[in-house]
This record gives sequence, C-alpha cells and structure tokens, in this order.
Amino acid sequence: MKTLATQMITPEDLLKHWQGHRNLTRRVIELFPEKDFFEFSIGGMRTFSGLTTELLSIGSPALKAIINRNDQAYSENIGELKTKADFLQKWDEATEEINQNWGKLTIEDFNETFNLFGQYEFPIIQNILYFIDNEIHHRGQGYVYLRALGIAPPFFWER
Repeated sequence: MKTLATQMITPEDLLKHWQGHRNLTRRVIELFPEKDFFEFSIGGMRTFSGLTTELLSIGSPALKAIINRNDQAYSENIGELKTKADFLQKWDEATEEINQNWGKLTIEDFNETFNLFGQYEFPIIQNILYFIDNEIHHRGQGYVYLRALGIAPPFFWER
C-alpha cells in the first residue's frame, strides 16, 4: 500500500498554509503604489502586476484543472485588470475558488499523477507545493521592489 502524501500534514492544514501565503501576498499587493504596481521593475524582471498575473493564472485555475482532470495548456488570460483594485478583487475571488475546490480533492488524489497544463506530469501534491513555492518566489521579488521603493514589506512570518 502506498503511503499517502498527506500523512504528515492534513489537507486542511495544507490549505491553511497555502492561504496564509496568499494572505501575505495580498498584503504585498496592497502596499504597492498604483503606478509602481504596473510600471516598476529592476534588472529586467517583470512588474509586480505581471508577477501577480502569473500567480492568478496558476493558483485557482490549476487547482480547478486538477479537480476536473483537465490538462489544457497554461494561459495567463485572466481577464482585463486595469487597476490594483481589480487585481485585489480577482485575488479575493481566486481565494474563494481555491477554498471551494479544495474540498473536492480526496486524500487519494494527492498521490495521483496528473499532467498539469499538459506539461507538468507529477503527483498532485507536488503540483500544489509548486503553487506555493512559486508564490513565495514571486512575493520575494515584490519584497525587493518594495524595499527599492522605500516601502517596508510585511514580515514574512505574518501569514
């Protein structure tokens, strides 16, 4: 019998962990001045609105794809978001979608291999951990941007 990936952490605790990171990322978005959210970058990196677009096109859509076993290609088409408030609203909607879809995962699903976006064939638990890792990575870029703008980012442990 296979050992379940959730043996060390419950699905509920993993969701709480992920949503803690999402809450922190939301606070980083809030701190950006409107203009800088869309225009500021360092060293050729994407703007934080660009990074946030990626996060919005992965988290909820990818979890939904896992639930529906849909291996449709990755797309950053998340609709037209023109203001930081639009991004925050979309972030909140995605958070609720994640909460709703999370309950559709079974304990057995976490070890099942799934070809996410038709190109990432891994156990579902590894895809979910990637969502979290990717968000932490991009939030770190946001921290660098905020510091360069003279804005203190929130403490990383305050999730």
